[in-house]
This record gives sequence, structure tokens and C-alpha cells, in this order.
Amino acid sequence: MTTSASTPDSLPVVLDRRDGPYGEVVLRRHGELLQIIANGCFLMDTSDGRSERLLVDAAYRALDGRSEPAVLIGGLGVGFSLARAAQDPRWGRITVVEREPAVVDWHRDGPLGALSARAFADPRTVVVESDLVTYVNETSDTFDALCLDIDNGPGWTVDEGNEGLYSPAGLASCARVLRPGGVLAVWSAQPSAEFEGTLWNAGFQRVRTEEMPVARGVPDVVHLAVRPG
Repeated sequence: MTTSASTPDSLPVVLDRRDGPYGEVVLRRHGELLQIIANGCFLMDTSDGRSERLLVDAAYRALDGRSEPAVLIGGLGVGFSLARAAQDPRWGRITVVEREPAVVDWHRDGPLGALSARAFADPRTVVVESDLVTYVNETSDTFDALCLDIDNGPGWTVDEGNEGLYSPAGLASCARVLRPGGVLAVWSAQPSAEFEGTLWNAGFQRVRTEEMPVARGVPDVVHLAVRPG
């Protein structure tokens, strides 16, 4: 997610509005920006993307140099994280899980394709339409890195259903799909010492946080943790 950057001389224009499995989702244009709104709450826009790219880059740096690691990206959003992974030839299989069919459509056949068309066409890319919690509990696939950009992070969720993902039980499910030595990277709109403690208590190692300064307010962060093995 990214903080909205508005264009003062224009009003938002709704490009598409749909009733999805989790409520209303809206794609709108505000000046040069594309924005996603869920149930009336601003989620993200195309204004920046530095912290979403950090999410993927930091996860790779935290790995142990293994060849062609497989990455699971939780949340497609406006596509910054997926596009970053697809730009890097060092990644192997790239799987992205998105629960809103409308968001996937806006990338495949809509305005967000300007950001993600190359990534969608990459043969390494697999797009799964599913709730991430359901996916990590049911899939038999495993990954070297799991990059979570779900909601606004562990301390500030818009959707109450996402809170469980950051709980000890949710983190245990994340660890289940990680290979030994695999990396969990979690995007957040604000730092959280409490969440760092939760990661340690869930059995992860090498827990740390990388910050991405923003123009105003607290920095966006990526929480990093490694599954033992």
C-alpha cells in the first residue's frame, strides 16, 4: 500500500466499480494517479512504489544466495511488487495471490496493465485468485520468499479479516509455505516493535526492519524474518 498523493486541480474519476467477494471495490483516476478504493476506504495508488519495490528487493537480499528462488507475493494491488520481481532475472517462479477478481481484471485488461503487462506476460509469473490466508493454509507449494503486502500492515488493518494473518497462527501458516531458510517480508505503513516480537515468538530468526522514508509522517517499513533451517 502507498499513501495517496492527490492532484489538487482535478477531481477523482471512477473508472470501474464492482461488488466483489469482500465488498465494493473501485478503480478511479485522480489526475495522473490510479487509485484503488475498497468499501469506501483508500487502499493504494500509483504515486510512488518505492516501499513495495523494497519489499521484494529486501526479501532477495535476505536469502542465502540460492539459485532461482521462488517467491510468493501476497496482494497484487497496483502491481509494484510483482513488476519489481519480474524485472529481476534472479527470481525463479513468481506467484502472486489476489483475492479480488476485479483487481486482476484491471491488470489483465484495464488501466493497471500499464504497470504490470510485462510481468503478467513473464513465463515465471503465476496469478492465483484466492484469499491469501486460505491459500497458505491449503497449498502444497513451498517458496523461498513470501512477500506480504496485505492491507496497511500488522498494526493498521482496514479489513478485520486480515488481522489473523499477522497473529501467531497466521505466521505459522506463512512459515508452513516457506522452505528452510526462507524469508518472510511484510510491508507496513508504520514500524511495529510489537510485531517484531510476534515474529520472534513465532519461531522466526534474524528479525529486523528496513525503513523507506516518506515525504510526511512515519516511514513505510518492511519487516524481515527468516524461517529456521
